[in-house]
Amino acid sequence: MKRWFVRVVLVVVFVAALPFSSPAPLIYRPGEGWTYEPVGGGGGAWRQARAKDQLQVAQDAFDKKDYTLALKASHRVVQVWPLSDYAPQAQYLVGRCYEAKGKDEKAFKEYQLVLDKHPKFTNYQEIVERQYHIANLHLAGKWFKLWGYIPYPSMDKTAQMYEKIVKNGPYSEVGPEAQLKIGAAREKQSNYPLAVKAYELASDRYHDRPQIAAEALYREGMAYRKESQRAEYDQSTAGSAISTFSDFMALYPNDTRVAEAQKVIGTLKTEQARGSFETAKFYEKYKKWRGAVVYYNEVLLQDPSSPRASEARRRIDALKQRTQQQASKESPPAKPSP
Repeated sequence: MKRWFVRVVLVVVFVAALPFSSPAPLIYRPGEGWTYEPVGGGGGAWRQARAKDQLQVAQDAFDKKDYTLALKASHRVVQVWPLSDYAPQAQYLVGRCYEAKGKDEKAFKEYQLVLDKHPKFTNYQEIVERQYHIANLHLAGKWFKLWGYIPYPSMDKTAQMYEKIVKNGPYSEVGPEAQLKIGAAREKQSNYPLAVKAYELASDRYHDRPQIAAEALYREGMAYRKESQRAEYDQSTAGSAISTFSDFMALYPNDTRVAEAQKVIGTLKTEQARGSFETAKFYEKYKKWRGAVVYYNEVLLQDPSSPRASEARRRIDALKQRTQQQASKESPPAKPSP
């Protein structure tokens, strides 16, 4: 037992005697968090006693592309001197550092803090445009990261980013396009009702900007069309699409997409007629003659020149006698005369 203990002591002494470099210690300071600083006292050289000097350390490091030091120094300004005149610029630098490191989601959030806390910040419009650039990356397919590590796609979060951008600057250079891209993100989710709402808001809010309003109205019609393709018997969405495209053609007759809109309307009317025809057949199958006649008549109104219209006319003629018989059976008997 004593021999084993002596051996252990000798090994520990031997290892302790070997020269090696110790890793930088992990230091915690209230209000600043954990930081790594090398031994010897030089690690705290970046820390300054005044907000102005601390911000200068952050800016100098950022200019040298030392984003780790710049982030640490700018964070300290925000945390130690949150009410100083230098806090807005420091918060802005935090966002720039995260963006430079490729941590776009964190950058977006830090930029939002600048706009929320300092709405009169000099670089306000620049920040909104940077947020717009980040949102565009996610719309194009860049994934978010859960807890900063696990990648996952989310058009819902992308749409929320654009919503914040619009709220930050609805009439900024990127505001109208951001509103359109809320709809684009919802379409990628196949959430066409929300896409319609986004486009409808864009066409209303920016009605005095013909290029934006026309684009929004056209996309609204297309979103209605996509939604109508998922409804077998409910043709109301197709009707909304037709109405929207009709408004588009009336308001912007010189738009190059008018011919395409007319073509889509024709397709939608044919689809409406198909839906009405199938509904009429359903009623006829269960001997609901009058209901069948109503929907066969809808076919004639929706697409009068189609082959289905010819068949609908034949079915209406064939069902007339049956509807009359059905009506006579349902009518109450005449009262006897006194």
